[in-house]
Amino acid sequence: MTNAGEKKQLLHLVFGGELSSLADVQFRDLNALDIVGIFPDYASALTAWKSKAQMTVDNAHMRYFIVHMHRLLNPAE
Repeated sequence: MTNAGEKKQLLHLVFGGELSSLADVQFRDLNALDIVGIFPDYASALTAWKSKAQMTVDNAHMRYFIVHMHRLLNPAE
């Protein structure tokens, strides 16, 4: 529950890694995944994602993702 006037947390995870192939989402090395962080809303997660994606733009196999954790934690919502 949230207090009156407090915005509800909609947690988002940003992570990435190097893919084995461009045709599928299979990571080359799971131990080398880059866990950027968990963010309280989509806007801040998107900012972090854009930053990381831009830093790795020269590596076609590097991909970053945003996971909507709030949907996994509360699937009924």
